[in-house]
Amino acid sequence: MYGYTGKILRINLTDSSISTINTSDYEEWGGGHGMGSAIFWDLCTDKTVDGFDPKNVVTIMTSPLSGTLAPTAGSRCEVQGIGVQPWPIGWFTRSGFGGRFAPTLKYAGWDGIAIEGKASSPVWVKIVNDQVTLEDASGLWGMDTWATQQEIWRMMSDSARFNDFWQLQGGRDAGRTTQRPAVVAIGPAGENLSRIGSLVHDAGAGAGQGGFGGILGSKKLKAIGVIGTGGVQVADPAALMATRQYLASTHAYNVDYPLRPAAGGMSGLAAGRSSMMFGEQNRISGCFSCPLPCKRRHSSGTYNDSQCVESYWYGAAMGMSSPKVALQATDMTQKLGINAYDLISGAGQFLGLCFAGLVNPDPVDIGSFGQYAFADTLTKAIASRQGIGDDLAEGLTRANEKWGTLDAALADGSLGYPQWGYCWHWTLPEVTWIWGSLLGDRDINEHDFLFPFGTYLSTQGALQEVSVERFIEIVTGKMTPYEGDPYLLDHNWQGDAAWDTGIYSSHKAKKVAFHRHWTRFWKQSMLFCDWAFPNFFNAQTSDWVGWTPNVELDTYQAVTGKSMTYAESMELGRKIWNLDNAVWVLQGRHRDIVKVAPFMFTEEGVGKQGHYNGAYPIYENGAWRQEDIMGMYLDEQGVEDFKTNFYTLEGWNTSTGWPTRSTLSGLGLDNVADALSSAGKLGS
Repeated sequence: MYGYTGKILRINLTDSSISTINTSDYEEWGGGHGMGSAIFWDLCTDKTVDGFDPKNVVTIMTSPLSGTLAPTAGSRCEVQGIGVQPWPIGWFTRSGFGGRFAPTLKYAGWDGIAIEGKASSPVWVKIVNDQVTLEDASGLWGMDTWATQQEIWRMMSDSARFNDFWQLQGGRDAGRTTQRPAVVAIGPAGENLSRIGSLVHDAGAGAGQGGFGGILGSKKLKAIGVIGTGGVQVADPAALMATRQYLASTHAYNVDYPLRPAAGGMSGLAAGRSSMMFGEQNRISGCFSCPLPCKRRHSSGTYNDSQCVESYWYGAAMGMSSPKVALQATDMTQKLGINAYDLISGAGQFLGLCFAGLVNPDPVDIGSFGQYAFADTLTKAIASRQGIGDDLAEGLTRANEKWGTLDAALADGSLGYPQWGYCWHWTLPEVTWIWGSLLGDRDINEHDFLFPFGTYLSTQGALQEVSVERFIEIVTGKMTPYEGDPYLLDHNWQGDAAWDTGIYSSHKAKKVAFHRHWTRFWKQSMLFCDWAFPNFFNAQTSDWVGWTPNVELDTYQAVTGKSMTYAESMELGRKIWNLDNAVWVLQGRHRDIVKVAPFMFTEEGVGKQGHYNGAYPIYENGAWRQEDIMGMYLDEQGVEDFKTNFYTLEGWNTSTGWPTRSTLSGLGLDNVADALSSAGKLGS
């Protein structure tokens, strides 16, 4: 089994049993999300329970590419289970993180972990190659995530010298490695069942969305520590290296493209942003195996490895700009295990309510806003559920519901809510983000069609040199099985064109379906990095054609020794997407509750959320042009018509949004159809 170790670890915390699942039993699902969904389906006997219920099953899965030099895909984990952050229903959901945990788990001989039940007292999981034990975590309970990891590093090795070989516990025969154990832990927020509790690995890698920190806290599971001395067999190492070198040579990481605002690609952007914002020396850092590192290590020793929204929730998002305070606040959220994503968009609304006297901020001193004391007190209050922190630990959507301010916030856009209780990340004008979030379980957080298309740093400036028609030809040529339809990229949002070829049309439904299927397989099951893939259009190649799908397919074959067509990968992504949707249907999904927030129907409401600048393709009067569509807002009937188009395309009942037996059977999911039928929720 090239790429796979052959074993998945199964842990039942209720009876302290440890067993093995054969990876081959789930190999048809690829890895990562696909395997996680299939294992959850089989092990979670009641898929309607609350996420805090011991019956909830949490999976942490790698892919066959994890632990190899697969470009950007060697480091990530996919985390799944019934979430506690989604609102109003805790959907079966996902999160993920990079760093060292996935490859280290593979080197210990495991393709993933399935966690069931609830321990009677705090425990942590110790994995040393094939030796797995549940350890007492009473001494770790209450520690922050960084202190927890450091203590587990100490406990897992007889020789804890970081610049020397680690001798594994068990003597010389147990083996040695230069790597310190990889640990993922929850902080006090998770221990206190915060719905915005996160999992944290190393300094700044975390699984934030979904509330998995709180879920593991409810299971009394403090951490998982792993170290291994094995490896991952690769079918064709030379081919893998050739693919890796091609990717690096055609990315801005190695090419100084003259129109690029931050030459040097992701690394240049990371270093430039860091120097500009924080005024201190730093060096580039990255996840295991990544040739395009985007993280930073700072000379001050603070803010290490944090990269995105957690980096500036107490900074730009709250209207203040002290670099030192922003650095300290970032570290505190990581230590406490708090999902900063929930704070960054809604913090302004929360502050406004406090200043207006509508919410009691105790124990936070609103007068200290702008100082570190404010961030310190606020995050510790959330983690300990003290005062206003008890409300915020439920997530801002539920907090507003308690305060009686939710309807107003959803109407005026001040909360920043795109769908299912998650605060805003990106919204319009790239409507694919909204449609994907609406039809799924969470804010998708997938940048594939932003900036304005392809990979973050692969199109900047290049569209000044390429015609709209050529750009559309290249991008839509990658969108199997709908390639050749130029209207997939039409962003018309007003008048008849919005329904004929634009954002409410069957063409847009195809684009969204492609995106849901592509990401379910390549991004969440094979675990290619969101910042680098897919690469539809590339300013560094001679013909502007991006890596996708050749790099992904070549990497998969080089590692596993298996050939797969692009169409086959998309069909597997469709199968995984349909399995997920079946779980949501059992949980209560129906077309009638698939709604966007009211603020998205007004220009004023959407304007409060902001947009990403960029000219998007518009087709009108028989010709294409690029247009800045910053003023876009949605039409209520248009949303309903889009849903009908999407359900029709997917083979789901248009009245309910439930999949039909013929659709599920065609995907080899007869058992899923039977389960929906028994529940009275099979689409006719």
